[in-house]
Amino acid sequence: MTEQDFENLAAQEFLHVPPRFAVHIANVALLVEDEPSVATRIEEKLTEQQTLLGLYHGVPLSVRGDGYGIGGTLPDTITLYRKPILMEANERMHTNTKYTLQIATRVMIRETLWHELGHAFGLAEETINVRETQGTNHYPDKKH
Repeated sequence: MTEQDFENLAAQEFLHVPPRFAVHIANVALLVEDEPSVATRIEEKLTEQQTLLGLYHGVPLSVRGDGYGIGGTLPDTITLYRKPILMEANERMHTNTKYTLQIATRVMIRETLWHELGHAFGLAEETINVRETQGTNHYPDKKH
């Protein structure tokens, strides 16, 4: 899958966030990078064997005050890491025979976006992980 194909899928999935959540997303930019940088790996305390699929950086909606956005406020960012997502998608494709690489990648992008949007709304990692385990931290997959 080309970088452009991946970026197109990411943009499509970002546009498909359910309206009841999308209306609250403001000042958030979607970025795509190949892999976490050395600085990000250090900041996130990743070991050699660990990586990230995505990362939210910014001021969560739950703590933005009345003064948020006054002046030169840079947008929050959600960064998707293309290579780790493609690796996970490839694994998922091999465990689910109905998935093509494009479908598996779309699903991984969607799940990663949803996880990072949880952080943008102010949810802690533990809370998001519990919701993912319970299967309640997702939005409907109407296509696949």
